[in-house]
Amino acid sequence: MAAFPPIPDPLDVYATPFDDLFSRASQREGFRQYLSGLLLPAERNKTLTALANAEPVVGAQRPAAQRLQWFLSESTWDAAAVTARRLEGLRADPATAPHDGGVLIIDETGDRKDGTKTAHVGRQYLGNRGKTENGVVSVGSLWADAGVYYPLAVEPYTPASWFAHGKDDPGFRTKPQIALDLVDQALATDWPFRAVVADCLYGEHHGFTAGLRQRNVPYVVGLKPSHAWWAPAEAVGAVWEVAAAGGWVSPAQPGMWIPVERSFRDGHTTTWWAVEGVAGPYGPERPLRLVIATPDPATLPEAATWYLATTLPLAEADLAEVVRLYGLRNWVEQQYKQIKGPLGWSQYQVGADRAMRRHWALVQCAFAFCWWAETRARPAAAPPTAETPDDADEPAGARGGKGAAPGSAVAPALALLAAGVAAGAGLAGADGVPVALLARVERPAAPTRAARSPRLAPPGSPAHAL
Repeated sequence: MAAFPPIPDPLDVYATPFDDLFSRASQREGFRQYLSGLLLPAERNKTLTALANAEPVVGAQRPAAQRLQWFLSESTWDAAAVTARRLEGLRADPATAPHDGGVLIIDETGDRKDGTKTAHVGRQYLGNRGKTENGVVSVGSLWADAGVYYPLAVEPYTPASWFAHGKDDPGFRTKPQIALDLVDQALATDWPFRAVVADCLYGEHHGFTAGLRQRNVPYVVGLKPSHAWWAPAEAVGAVWEVAAAGGWVSPAQPGMWIPVERSFRDGHTTTWWAVEGVAGPYGPERPLRLVIATPDPATLPEAATWYLATTLPLAEADLAEVVRLYGLRNWVEQQYKQIKGPLGWSQYQVGADRAMRRHWALVQCAFAFCWWAETRARPAAAPPTAETPDDADEPAGARGGKGAAPGSAVAPALALLAAGVAAGAGLAGADGVPVALLARVERPAAPTRAARSPRLAPPGSPAHAL
C-alpha cells in the first residue's frame, strides 16, 4: 500500500492553529491527512479507504486506513472545538470576516443511507433525491454576502422513530426547532447578519417565524404561491392573487410593479420587477410585509418568482434590498455542490453520531481551507457589489434538488474558492472542483526517487496525476 502523500505546506500552515485542540501528535497528523484526502481529487468516493489511498476492500485492514478510522471514531478530540476554531479563523481573516450586511441562511439537506443502524437514519423526504427514501437529514446555518459564503453550524435531524414516545418524546426536535437553535448559536457568538433568510419550508412554519420575532431577529423568508389567509370571497386572499392584481401590462405600463436591478458576479445586470403587497396581514406600514419579485410579471414563472415575507421595515429595506437579501440564499445551493461533490459530505462509512459529526466538521474545515488559500493566492480584491448567482433561468423543479444532482442548474454562478491556483486561472465553475489548489501538489513520481518538499506547482506547470 502506498504511504500517505506528503502534506502540502499551505495545508500544514492552515492546520497549525488547530494543533492545541489535539492532545497527541498522531491526532494532529490524522487531522492533516484527513483534510488532504478530502481536498485531493480522487477517482472514487471520499471513503476512509480512499482518504488513506488504500484499496476499498482488503485495504480497509491496512494500518493507514485503520489509523484514520481510529482518528474519526475513537480518538479523543472534540468536533465542536474544531468548528469553533474554524470560525475564529474565518472571522479573523479580513477577506472572510462577517459583517452586518450579510445574511444568516437556514436550510436543510438530505443524503441517502441504507440500513437502520446509522445514527439519525430513517425513511424521510430527501430534497436532493426529490422523494422519500432511507437517509439522513441535517439542518445547517450558513453566512453569506455578495462574495463569500461558508457554513457556520450543522445539526442532524433525528426522526421520531428513534424515540420511545415518537414526536411526543421530550428529546424529539422538529427541523424548525433545530433551525431556531442554530440562530441562537449565531446570536450567542455575536455573529453579525442583516437578516435570517430561509425558503418556504421554514417561511410557512409559524413556529419558526414566531420564534424569530420573539428573538427580535429580522427575516426574509419564502412563501408558497398558494399561501393564503382568511378573507371575504370577493377580497384578495392569497399571495398569487396579489401578484395577479399588480396591474402589469408592459414595461411601459407596469402598474404597481417597480423595476429592480440585480447585479451579478460576472458584471452583468438583470432587471427584475417587484411589488409591495397590501392584503390580509401584509402591508408596507405593518409589522409584516409581502414582497413579490419576478423577472417576468406577465407570466410569473414558477421557478424564478419569489413570494417573500419580511419583518424589515420599509424605511430600512426597500424592495431592492429585500430582493438582494433573499437572492443571497442561492449561495447555500452553491455550497451543496461543492461539499457534496468534491469534498464528500455524505460519503462517511461510520454509524455513530460522534463520528458523523466529526466527518462533517472536517469537511467544513476543508471548505474553509479553500477560502484561506484563495485569499493568499492573490491580493484581496475590493468588496464585490454583486448580489448572488443568477437564477433567473432556473428550470422548474430545480429548487428541490439542493444543487447536488448532476447537471443541476441551481445557482449557476461561479465560485471563488480556487482562483489562485495558477495565473489567469479565473474562477472555478459550479460544476468544477472547488479545491483544485491541492490538485497541483507535486509528489514523488516513484518510490525510488528522493521525496521533494511539498509545494504548489508554479503557474503554468502541469498538474500531477494522483
